Amino acid sequence: MFSRIVALLGVVCLCGLAAELSKTPVSFHKNVVPILQNRCQECHRAGEIGPMPLLTYQQTRPWAKSIKTAVLTRKMPPWFADPAFGHFWNDRSLAQSEIDTLVAWVDGDAIEGDPKDAPAPRQFVDGWNIPKPDTVLQMPHPMELPAKDELPYQYVVLPTGFSDDKWIQAVEIRPGNHAVVHHVVAFIRTPESRWLRGEAEPGIPFVPPRTDERGARRLDLGGAGNEMLAFYAPGQVPEIWRPGLGKKVKAGSDIVLQIHYTADGKPETDQTKIGLVFAKEPPAERSLGLAAVNVLLRIPPGDPNYETHAFVTLPNGGTILSFFPHMHLRGKAFQFKATYPTGETETLLKVDKYDFNWQLSYKLAKPLTVPPGTKIECTGWFDNSPNNARNPDSAAEVRFGEQSWEEMLVGYFDVQVPRDTTARQFLSKRVN
Repeated sequence: MFSRIVALLGVVCLCGLAAELSKTPVSFHKNVVPILQNRCQECHRAGEIGPMPLLTYQQTRPWAKSIKTAVLTRKMPPWFADPAFGHFWNDRSLAQSEIDTLVAWVDGDAIEGDPKDAPAPRQFVDGWNIPKPDTVLQMPHPMELPAKDELPYQYVVLPTGFSDDKWIQAVEIRPGNHAVVHHVVAFIRTPESRWLRGEAEPGIPFVPPRTDERGARRLDLGGAGNEMLAFYAPGQVPEIWRPGLGKKVKAGSDIVLQIHYTADGKPETDQTKIGLVFAKEPPAERSLGLAAVNVLLRIPPGDPNYETHAFVTLPNGGTILSFFPHMHLRGKAFQFKATYPTGETETLLKVDKYDFNWQLSYKLAKPLTVPPGTKIECTGWFDNSPNNARNPDSAAEVRFGEQSWEEMLVGYFDVQVPRDTTARQFLSKRVN
């Protein structure tokens, strides 16, 4: 009997100790800083898209309640991939334990704690999220932006001046003014490409006519088959390839920036730039950008859940590295699916709540090798109803187009190929 009493007392003591430990205050330096470093500071620091820096206690404390709301609603950090499909190395979503820690800190009066408990500050390259660039290409003159009105996409040709082929290890697009740059696409215009030649002068922002000389609607404004080098949108991470893998920019190529500006109520200027880090030696493999596109898109007026598809078949198989879904203001959800030669299907990425203002790429934690004959299917769902608060005109039939009041269904994805393989070769059926 005595031994049972002792055992019960021991259990009571252990429970009391556990309860006491659970009451240990959550402090900024010991518990919160590691989460901010891993999930938030990339954007929330000086010169980045985050509206406030979150590097120090003094900077973070005034936003404590807002942080609690943002993490409980999973508004921040922005991440939209359905966790049931695929694993991605750039997944910045918070684990439940991290959410619980941040909420407990706020509910515990957001105390500072001992600065000695904090990890060493995270180090950033000043002005960049990539290593110091070897070359920076910048708009030569500031773009003057009006206080109001929707601006058509601007195209700016930046000659590289490269006399030999360059292999890119990292690339980052840096807006000169985050307040007005909605997104930027950088295309590699090869020397043989005629895209925008004779129209756009180097360094001068250019708005192409919407129709060609025959009056037909132009469909060449999304790169005209030229490879996409990089993309910028709020929340997007820069492209950094592992050693032995890179992106090729041929000698004599130009970088063409397609820039979407949004007015913010007062006159502004912007001078966007792009930084390139060269590989120390030619890699064994290259990252090649491909896309499934539906240019015949027609969304009926008022349709709240219009579904359409785009396909591309990989006749030689390949190794997929990443996905980047792209739609406009009516975009609702997006899915990448593979259909294998056996007939088996696999969902590779599902974005249940697409957000035009947070266009993200999804980089596979483990590259996916698919067999010859695999079909990549992209499915997009669009809300063209009055219930879509961002819908420019629910009474309009919406077609494919570059402007945000038009629509797109583009599923970009990168594949890993031998260094000298071109897109044409990769997508051509090999004859043994």
